[in-house]
Amino acid sequence: MIYRQYGKTNKNISVLGLGGMRFGNDEDYAVEVIRKANDLGINYFDTAPFYCSDRSEDIFGKAFKNMTGEFYVSTKSGIFNEPTADDVRRRIEKSLKRLGVNKIDFYHMWCIMDLRQYEKVMEQGGPYEGAVKAKEEGLIDHLVFSTHCSGNDIRKIVEDNSFEGVLLGYNVVNHPYRQEGIKAALENNIGVSVMNPLGGGLIPNSPEYFNFLKETEDETVCQSALRFILAEPGVTTALIGASSIKELEENIGVLNYPLVVSEAKRKEIKSNINESMDKLCTTCGYCLKCPKKIKINRYLEAYNMSIFKDHKEMEKYLEFLKTQGALKDEEVFAKDCIECGKCEELCTQKIPIIKRLKEISCLNPAH
Repeated sequence: MIYRQYGKTNKNISVLGLGGMRFGNDEDYAVEVIRKANDLGINYFDTAPFYCSDRSEDIFGKAFKNMTGEFYVSTKSGIFNEPTADDVRRRIEKSLKRLGVNKIDFYHMWCIMDLRQYEKVMEQGGPYEGAVKAKEEGLIDHLVFSTHCSGNDIRKIVEDNSFEGVLLGYNVVNHPYRQEGIKAALENNIGVSVMNPLGGGLIPNSPEYFNFLKETEDETVCQSALRFILAEPGVTTALIGASSIKELEENIGVLNYPLVVSEAKRKEIKSNINESMDKLCTTCGYCLKCPKKIKINRYLEAYNMSIFKDHKEMEKYLEFLKTQGALKDEEVFAKDCIECGKCEELCTQKIPIIKRLKEISCLNPAH
């Protein structure tokens, strides 16, 4: 394993961290994956309340009981659930208990979507104040933030000098549109952890399309995508969302290659990335507060295929989802959208969801 210093802290963390958003239903197996990751040298573990139907912190807590060696824990609280300092304090105490640790190494002000929301986080009596107090009491080591802001807005937050690190969405698909955030962190010497380095599963699920990422025949598309991220100056660690030991071992296999990208390959990658890819759905599921219970994430997953290839490929993917049971029991469809806008408020990628659902239903009236 390779380790890098996290910003101005004295903590050296593994260049691959384990994210806790994509564990399956078998909690005992998820514990095995976490412990295997630690055995392979991963020492940075990222979770949050509500991940995996609110099981993720508990799963990590089970795994940590029998882990040896030093490791670092990252979790979060968001203004949508903890809008006050007191709310944050209660959340911290609950997270500490679930994780079975005495302190949280990296505590995130979670999912800051824009500067308006950032101002609410920072206002008197708000979440930041509660986290600062907990830090003064030794319950938190480092106060950081996670964000889906634009690169320019991330720079504004970084330059306010209130945080020691940032967690942001960054991958080969969207990197031209998030570069400013990485650059700001590098200039201000704060740590950078990257979420969705594989595009929330987009890249491994479309290996033929992303084959252009590979520089050697023996590396996988996933490994080449991770290598691209880890070669970026300023990136401290990339969070892999491995749900199996097989996925974990494949991802760690990136360390068999130099973490560099040739200039020729960078030019080739740039030529294969277009602006529409910044609005690909990562199937995070935050949009699933739909009052009509539409499986929005599945429809947008299919719509991704129209961005990669064409509408025919999207149609094929919709049929595939049906055969897998992902849409089989639906009583509501894309055409049943009432345009309330709730999903778009929650979407971390700022996708025009309503427009895409309309497009899907127009192309296929059955949906």
